[in-house]
Amino acid sequence: MTGPQITEMPLLSIEGLNKSFGRQAACRDVNFELWPGEVLGIVGESGSGKSTLLNAIAGRVSIDSGKVLYRTAADQIVDLAAAPESQRRQLMRTEWGFVQQHARDGLRMDFSAGANIGERLMALGQKHYGSLRETALDWMQAVEIPPERVDDLPRTFSGGMQQRLQIARNLVTRPRIVLMDEPTGGLDVSVQARLLDLLRRLVQEYNVAVIVVTHDLGVARLLAHRLMVMRRGQVVEAGLTDQLLDDPQHAYTQLLVSSVLSV
Repeated sequence: MTGPQITEMPLLSIEGLNKSFGRQAACRDVNFELWPGEVLGIVGESGSGKSTLLNAIAGRVSIDSGKVLYRTAADQIVDLAAAPESQRRQLMRTEWGFVQQHARDGLRMDFSAGANIGERLMALGQKHYGSLRETALDWMQAVEIPPERVDDLPRTFSGGMQQRLQIARNLVTRPRIVLMDEPTGGLDVSVQARLLDLLRRLVQEYNVAVIVVTHDLGVARLLAHRLMVMRRGQVVEAGLTDQLLDDPQHAYTQLLVSSVLSV
């Protein structure tokens, strides 16, 4: 897969992010940068803080301290942690995307497949029905959903097809960043393989930056250029994916890798 685009400034900078739930620290002093076209994987066991971190970046949960600095399409630096809710919501409809583990949580199940895709375009001001429908059909083909199902409800789709529809819904606005929370979770192995091939192709084709949370190191190796390993809310190791997985330095990372190899 093509590597990230080298530019003078990162697309996203996380600085000193902290989040606790009561006395339980979910994220502790997390720092990293994301570059255009880069896929960053965040791995760790359940409860390590990876999904909390993803939701904190997206503004779905408030943080206790730290900065979420985003370089917008207009080349302005915005701290999303301090930005108005209306601005964060607008960015999530246009320049950002969020692919949830369970597609039903990221789709409007009572809207047709075409309407799910077209709704995001309407946030950009597109109103012409014919144009919206044509774009929806194009994207259904792009994610390998039969175009004749454009008027069907997502609840009639298989789990893998629902996830592909959710991906189309998020990518149709050509976002600059997409956040993915266990995008292949709960899918059969054969369905996972097809979905991973699709994700790799779309990421490369549209040069989108991605943060993907997964507990599956195989998924991480296939998708991510770089990995961060989280344990108890902290990043314990980070590096290039192949290097980190082939020669882990931290004891916890070694345990994760060895547990996969011994299965």
